[in-house]
Amino acid sequence: MTIISRYIIKVVLYFFSSALPFLWVQSAMAAQVTSMEDRLISMLEPIITLLSQNPWVQGGATILITLTVASFLTWLIFKLLRRLAISTKYDLDDQIILLLRPPVYYSLLVTGITAGLNLMPLSDKILLLSGKCIKSIGVIIWIYFFSRLSSLLLKRLAGLTNKYTFIQNRTLTLFNNGATIFIFGIGIYAIFVIWKIDMTAWLASAGIAGIAVGFAAKDTLSNLFSGVFILADAPYKVGDYVVLDRVDRGKVTHIGLRSTRILTRDFVEITVPNSIIGNSTIMNQSGGPTRKMRIRIKVGVAYGTDIDLVRSILVNIAQNDPNVCNSPEAKVRFRLFGASSLDFELRCWVAEPELHGKTLDSLNDAIYKEFAENNIEIPYAKQDLYIKGMPDHLTKT
Repeated sequence: MTIISRYIIKVVLYFFSSALPFLWVQSAMAAQVTSMEDRLISMLEPIITLLSQNPWVQGGATILITLTVASFLTWLIFKLLRRLAISTKYDLDDQIILLLRPPVYYSLLVTGITAGLNLMPLSDKILLLSGKCIKSIGVIIWIYFFSRLSSLLLKRLAGLTNKYTFIQNRTLTLFNNGATIFIFGIGIYAIFVIWKIDMTAWLASAGIAGIAVGFAAKDTLSNLFSGVFILADAPYKVGDYVVLDRVDRGKVTHIGLRSTRILTRDFVEITVPNSIIGNSTIMNQSGGPTRKMRIRIKVGVAYGTDIDLVRSILVNIAQNDPNVCNSPEAKVRFRLFGASSLDFELRCWVAEPELHGKTLDSLNDAIYKEFAENNIEIPYAKQDLYIKGMPDHLTKT
């Protein structure tokens, strides 16, 4: 029996006696513990002898012991962490602890597996290959952890729109993809270092290929970068009514990295490249503090008309229209003494930009009918022609 084996058995018995208070407290039990030690040594002596003579058994036993110890330590550590997380009012720490358990367990397990393999009579080539495989699997596990962690943190930051306006729900996909690409890039580099693969040729090839792709697909890359800036700057979002250079007006149905789709009032979907949108003036009719949109109707009445009656008629028409909002209230402004008319302007609001055309039609229709019933003249341009004299051949006849 070796001195180390006897020392290990003493440690085990001490741990066992510490776990049982009645064995530790009563001094009368010390003799029983000593006799138990002797009996246990005699029982385990064949096993210890076998372990000391067979390296395969030693390596396998080391791996099994490591598996047990790693499982116990992982259970103990995360049980304590979960107790600490329960005391907090946030659930973010609970989710992080849940994600952290697999990589921590594997990291504890790797140490024993490596030590067990080193005890076995394996060739240097097999040991080197197995070590690289174990490290590569560890890198993959940690890549998965950090990708999940970044996604979780970005979602939380996107929910705090009052503090972090740059990261929002509409830009979450962009940042999530960027973080994933960055993490996977670091992981691939670590795997290349583990397997001692020279990345100089790969980087040189990637640089040449990048230049060729840049020249061949410059329009596509322009749309791509413009799409990234649109998602980050967010001049509009899905569901907004936009006007591009006062030509195309419609509802945004999709924002992609290459193009933006707009559904016009004719139910025609227009696909606009993001590079064009990036260089255009965009009028977002839904981009203010509210989605309401104001309608302005200019109307002229003849000189001599009762202006108070005109104001009353215009306000009543706006108030009786179901599509006109009660707040803000409809207002009438006397704008101009025109060449042949008194020019008024009716101002009212609709809940959605989509209702602009429909409401404008109903208001114009009601104004014309009410003015006709109240004998209010809507003047139109007139020209008087004065003839100073008739041609001679016409006067002779």
